[in-house]
Amino acid sequence: MVFSAGRVHRPATLDALRAIIAGSPRVRVLGSGHSFNRVADTDGALVSIAGLDRGVDVDPVARTVRVAGGVRYAELARAVHGHGLALHTMASLPHISVAGSVATGTHGSGDTSGSLATAVRTVELITADGEALTLDRETDGERFAGSVVALGTLGVVTALTLDLVPAFEVRQFVRTGVPLEVLEEHFDAVTSAAYSVSLFTDWSAPRFGQVWLKHRVDAGSDPSEPDFPWGAPATEPLHPVPGMPATHCTEQRGVPGPWHARLPHFRAEFTPSNGEELQSEYLVPRRHALAALRAVAALGPVLAPVLQICEVRTVAADGLWLSPAEGRDTVALHFTWIKDTASVMPVVARLEAALEGLDARPHWGKVFTTAPAELRDLYPRMADFLGLRESLDPAGRFMNGFVHRLLYED
Repeated sequence: MVFSAGRVHRPATLDALRAIIAGSPRVRVLGSGHSFNRVADTDGALVSIAGLDRGVDVDPVARTVRVAGGVRYAELARAVHGHGLALHTMASLPHISVAGSVATGTHGSGDTSGSLATAVRTVELITADGEALTLDRETDGERFAGSVVALGTLGVVTALTLDLVPAFEVRQFVRTGVPLEVLEEHFDAVTSAAYSVSLFTDWSAPRFGQVWLKHRVDAGSDPSEPDFPWGAPATEPLHPVPGMPATHCTEQRGVPGPWHARLPHFRAEFTPSNGEELQSEYLVPRRHALAALRAVAALGPVLAPVLQICEVRTVAADGLWLSPAEGRDTVALHFTWIKDTASVMPVVARLEAALEGLDARPHWGKVFTTAPAELRDLYPRMADFLGLRESLDPAGRFMNGFVHRLLYED
């Protein structure tokens, strides 16, 4: 995505960051740049925190890690794994920043796995008045719930403390050719068939060309091929986008490997996405999953010409006020489009119309056209969030036009 800003800053110290905040009427923070809308735009100061302290401080006894906001997940994962610990989930890409991913509700997949944000125990911010503020899950329950997925509107997130779990290994298998009707009959069985399940389709037909199954390797777990009777085993490593080489993808065919080298779809040493695409994602309550899939399948002839791939994943419910999974177990429909805005946006509008009535929450960092008032109605704690935002940043220093429109305009 192309962002605009009055000036780009790369502070090396917190004092330098405070000076930038004090001297700028508008401040937005740039993470890894993996957003596809104007969420990071500003007519003031655009701040990269990649140059601040990049500490990753693991507490093996407490099973937590305090990580600087500008650190990327690949770097965090290596440090955590070195202590025999793990994150409970990872997104498809390990190259995204921790603070940016958390702030927009980014997720992996798994019926029992919450989004990346659900691992957060504490949020450390520099607020509009330059003060350091720490919000803790245990002691700041209500304000904490509003501060984790916050779109960068409360202040600059300088560090997060995350919960960890014991390290584990994963075996990844790919199955092919699963008709949509299988999900209509066995949805729960399909999505619970592994620790993490991702289904891929280009919607040229009502079927999923690939299903990626990521199985945890635990003591006593069965080392044989998984029981997945609805699709044939892939005969070679595959890329989610048909025809693309699998070189950049994490290892498949059941070869065991550490969690951080299997839960993402792409290897940490490669950068598979360089902006030659657009992305949208809609997160619907699990109870509406089949209705949503049928609605999307009916649009197949409209979607297919501008679609590279669609991925379907599941996310467990959480209590974070602006999380797309807040209050409901969720099914996420992710669309990777060709990079042709003029052709894609009318299709996005058609897609949103097809999902009307299914409580589809768009991902905050992707392309969507959902009306702001309609979007706000999808979040029961929106009024509470706006009150929190206004208490911490009454002048709107951390707002921009895009976010202001979503949060306040009709």
